Amino acid sequence: MPKPVPLPRLASVPPADPPYEERDGGPVTYGALALAPATLPAPPVSYPYGRPGGSLTDERRLRGLGQALAEILAGRRPPETVAGRLTERAYRELVRAGKMIDTERPPLTGLPHVQRPVDGVIEMCLLVNCGPRSRVLAVRLERQGMQWLVTDFETA
Repeated sequence: MPKPVPLPRLASVPPADPPYEERDGGPVTYGALALAPATLPAPPVSYPYGRPGGSLTDERRLRGLGQALAEILAGRRPPETVAGRLTERAYRELVRAGKMIDTERPPLTGLPHVQRPVDGVIEMCLLVNCGPRSRVLAVRLERQGMQWLVTDFETA
């Protein structure tokens, strides 16, 4: 008789970070949205059956970057807050794209699905929950010196 297969473990979804706001001299952000100028660490490869040796902290940092991009594309955050995380070309594209995600509430991203097609390149895909209709955000990061920078993004 075959062994029963255990059901997948369900994890609760973390609450959304508070929205961007401005005070006296400039922008104020909280939680994962406060993107520090430090470099992004190399995230683990996506594993379909768990994260052997992978770090959930790295995925949360990438999720924070994806969350910030989703908020910019929803018109809820100014693009200047991530300027140091993008190449010049990607930043110009982000500014030119403007509001691409229509949502009545703040968008909420899930954990990223991360792939490493070649050394020094990370591609991630995030599900962006926007209420009744979800979107997908794809982001490509490349290592430039000691930093990981977004070189391209796409949403559908």
